[in-house]
Amino acid sequence: MRQAGRYLPEYRAMRANVDFLTLCKTPDLAAEVALQPIERFGMDGCVIFSDILIPVEAMGAPVSFGDAGPKLDRPVRTLADVERLRVPDPVESMPFTLDALRLARTALADRAALVGFVGGPFTLASYLIEGGGSKTYANTKQLLYSEPASMHALLAKLAQTIAGFAAAQVEAGAQAIQVFDTWAGELSPEAYEEFAVPYQAEVIARAKRAGVPVILFVNGCAGKLHAMMRAGPDVLSIDWRVELAAVRKQVGDGVALQGNVDPCVLLATPDAVTSSARAAMISAGPLGHILNLGHGVMPATPLECAQAFVDAPKSP
Repeated sequence: MRQAGRYLPEYRAMRANVDFLTLCKTPDLAAEVALQPIERFGMDGCVIFSDILIPVEAMGAPVSFGDAGPKLDRPVRTLADVERLRVPDPVESMPFTLDALRLARTALADRAALVGFVGGPFTLASYLIEGGGSKTYANTKQLLYSEPASMHALLAKLAQTIAGFAAAQVEAGAQAIQVFDTWAGELSPEAYEEFAVPYQAEVIARAKRAGVPVILFVNGCAGKLHAMMRAGPDVLSIDWRVELAAVRKQVGDGVALQGNVDPCVLLATPDAVTSSARAAMISAGPLGHILNLGHGVMPATPLECAQAFVDAPKSP
């Protein structure tokens, strides 16, 4: 999960002088922010600082970021809207992220693995269709059910864009790729099979051909584990709503697991954090586990609780 953010005082200090998109698009600053949690906490993996909507902007859909989150002023809700989107060359249209990866890889000097990431096709489609975040995804599902051909056209174009960007990140130094198809968990099982799995699989296959392992995250994944496996990831990233032991029993031993501590546990005490982290490790078993949260770090997270989480696997 993303490590840098509003819980870090050094990040808040930087953001006081630099807006979010400028930070994403300035390679030395993005690399510095990515390294902030590594320098403070000593994590084993460094997630590059960027945003999942960067490729959407490169496709021709302007994005702005405010206190209410991302906003897209020209929602995509017809086939004509889809056809106006382009499939960009990542090297030409998103060089800043690739440069940030190169800088971070050099600065890390093998202290931690460098992780790149992309948004999943359905998740990016939902932002494009809704014009921002949503609680119901009503516009997205309306298009999906009333004009499935238009939805497939959008998802195909997104998958092509995202897959190319993921491969470019690997070439720039990313040692793993995480695919955040966060909102695909809002789909019914049948819709997930049709409108998420094939497009996730395209992105994952392209990143794997580039030579790195791929992590797939879907928020609300409990009923979709077998479908997620069909997309071909090396690692399933699991939210906090299901026990890792139950996940392992369902999916077998052919995939590693990541997760799945509730991020709100980190709002408690260091002892509570340590206990929850160790419980997750025990539940995951010995067959391959990346200790992580079940979603992103909460802005109000105390630094001592973040440190306790990182230290939990290292202490007896």
